[in-house]
Parts: sequence; structure tokens; C-alpha cells
Amino acid sequence: MSSQAIDVHAELEDAKLSSFHWRLGAIMGLLTLFDGYDTFNPAYVIHYVAGPWGLKAGQAGLLISSGLVGFLLGAALHGVAADRFGRRGTLLAGLWITSVFTLLTALLANSFASFCVLRLLTGMGLGVLLPLATTYINELAPRRVANTFSLWGVALGWAGGGTLAGVVGVFATPSLGWQSLYWIGSFSFVLLPVMHLMLPESPKFLVLKGRTAEIRDMLSKLRPERADIYATATIAAADRQVSGNLILELLQPRYRRTTIAIWVTAFLSLFCIFGLSGWIPTVMIQRGETFATSFGFGALMQIMSFVGGLVLGHLVDRFGRSRGLLGLWWGIGGCAVLTLVFLNDHLVNVTCVAAAGFFVIGAQFVLNNFTATAYDTNVRATAVGMELGVGRVGAILGPFVAGALQQSYQSALPMFISIGCAALVAGSVILFANRASAETTTERLAVSTAG
Repeated sequence: MSSQAIDVHAELEDAKLSSFHWRLGAIMGLLTLFDGYDTFNPAYVIHYVAGPWGLKAGQAGLLISSGLVGFLLGAALHGVAADRFGRRGTLLAGLWITSVFTLLTALLANSFASFCVLRLLTGMGLGVLLPLATTYINELAPRRVANTFSLWGVALGWAGGGTLAGVVGVFATPSLGWQSLYWIGSFSFVLLPVMHLMLPESPKFLVLKGRTAEIRDMLSKLRPERADIYATATIAAADRQVSGNLILELLQPRYRRTTIAIWVTAFLSLFCIFGLSGWIPTVMIQRGETFATSFGFGALMQIMSFVGGLVLGHLVDRFGRSRGLLGLWWGIGGCAVLTLVFLNDHLVNVTCVAAAGFFVIGAQFVLNNFTATAYDTNVRATAVGMELGVGRVGAILGPFVAGALQQSYQSALPMFISIGCAALVAGSVILFANRASAETTTERLAVSTAG
């Protein structure tokens, strides 16, 4: 008789990408597609309702920000639920909330107040989807391709959803009205039965809860070549659980510097992303672009964001210099936005908006992965949720501040200055975070087998 100790975390990290990985990645991609679509479509509503509802620029900014207030609440609170009760059920609850209130927005939003209330409630569901999908896919991803695999799942879906919002804005809203954005968004109901049937619990959460039968089944699907070993494994409970306030755990000495750097960076990054994305169609019309072209700028940003995130994720996976590369990405993106202050022609507009998507939003995708890998399993969902929750404060302020600046100065140039400078500062602050590290040895689970 001989025995060997098998580390469940190592088993996941050393796995080859299997069909089961790709199936779960596809589910997360579809989930975040609806998240990205619903997050960005208010930008295409402003053009239609500003006049009929008598909105000033500051109010129009609130129209975008209302959903982000709900997102902040959902993102901040969901992580505690997911770390205590599981990733699967929390994801399903988030999708149900998003689907129901998206449909109600199409049916009942007929004024500024009703639209904002329904968007706030929708945002509470959206606040679950992106951060928890990021946590889920990072807990499955083989370590050598963690960023790339996560980006092909979560980021591709989110960017694809934002692009789809632009396409619907250009081609559907002129004839069918802005409500068509939300009728199409309510197709997320179709995804619900698929997730109920096919989405398993996260294996690392199962480790924390000592659910051995489910762990064996999950590992066998992820690494079928080792199924015989897993079938006879004796699985112990996880060594360390966090009791008490999970959010305060993020501010303990071992995490504090990283947590503060990530929160400040996320705040500034999402200030830039939502300030620019929320206003880019309207601002480009003011800069002389056509209606179709101006709405197309939003789709261009989202397409380039995925490409930029994928390139950055590949570089991080290959070279491991995540903080420096993230800082470089935000720095270049900030310079691209500041270029719009000094130059205005079609080629400059296209190039700078594409660069803003490629670098600024692309860096945010990788920051989500950086956050997931910087913390241990027992606080990971809380950490990602708080990163995006704090970031959503910046996202809420971005469209509002951009609108207020335009209202005060009757120009988009102060908006570009504030967003460009915020991106440059974000690129500097992330350098203060500690390097993301793997699960600590004391929190790894030993799986003993006899053979």
C-alpha cells in the first residue's frame, strides 16, 4: 500500500483545458453578455428621452448612474452571500433579478423617475453577475492560462454584450423605439433554465464546505484522465475558514495594502469607463459625427476592450508582470482620451475611442482577474465583489460628473480632461498593490489516496 497527497487547488491549476472547462466558460460568457448589454444600453436611451422628459445634462447622467447605484449594492453584498452560501445559487438569483426588472423596464418605464427606479432594481441583479462570474471562472482556470481563459469567458461575453447594445441602438431604436433595447435584453430568461440544469457549484467553494462527493465528481469532469484516483480519494475539510465580517478581513494586515490599491484603482478606472461610455454617442454627435457613426463608437469601444484585455491577459500569463503592465495600459489609455481635447476630426475620434476601449476597459478586465488571484478562496468572492462595488462608486460619478461638466462649460473638453487624468492616476496607484499570489499552503486541501 502506498499513499499520495493530492492538493485540490494544484489539481485545478495544473489541469489541461477540457471540454468541461469550455462549457462552463461559455455559460459564464452568455451570463456576462447580458450583463454587458444591460449595463451599457442606457447610453442609447438618452438621445430619445432627453427632450420628451425635459432632461438637462446632469439629469441625463443620473439616468445612466441609477442602474449603477443598484450595481454597487449588488456587487458589495453578493460576495458575502457567495462566500457563505455558494456561487451557483447567488449567480442564479442575480440573473433572475436582472431578467425580471429588464422586462419591467420595457413595460413600465415611461418617465425619468420610473426609469431610474427600475434601473436601480435591475442593477442589484447586474451587480452579482460580472464579479461572481469572474470569481467562478478564476476558481476553475488552469493557472498557466488563467487570464486568457477568463477573458475568453467573462470579458468576451461582457464586451460582446456592450457591442450588441450599440448594434441594437443603431439599427433597432430608430424604428422600434428605445424600449426595444430592453425587450431584447429580456431574452436573458432563456438562459435561466440552461443555468439551472448545467451550472455546478464552484469546486473551491465545495472544498471549503467539505462536500466530498461533489468535489470528486467535479474533478473527474475537469480532469477525466485522473477520474480513477478521485473516485477513491479521502477528502478532508479545509484548514481555514473566516468567521465574522468578510469585508473587514480584506483590511487585515496581510491584505490591506493590496485592498486599498485595488479599490482606488477600480474607482478611477470605472469612473473613466462609464463616464466615457455613457456619453460617447451624444458627444460624438456634438463633434460632428453622424447619428449611426456616433452610436457605433460605443460598439467600437466594446470590441476593442476585449482585444485589449486579451492582449494584456496573454502578456500577464506569459511574463507575470501584472502590476506594471496594468499601469502601462491605463497610462496609454489616459493619453488617448486627452488627445481628444486637442484634436477633432473623424480619424482622431475613431483612433482615440478605439484606444480608450483597448487600454482602459481592457485593463479593467485584467484587474478583475488580478483581484481574484490576489486573495484566498474563503474571501475571494467578497474581494471581487468589493472591488467592483467600490469601483461602481466611480462608475456612478462618471456619467454624472461628465454631464455636469458639459452643462457648466457647454463643452465636452473638461470631461475628456477629467477622464484622461483619472486613467493616468489609476495606472500609478495599481503599482502599490502587492503581487497576486497563489493559495497559501496552509489553506490547501490534502486529498489522500491509497493504492
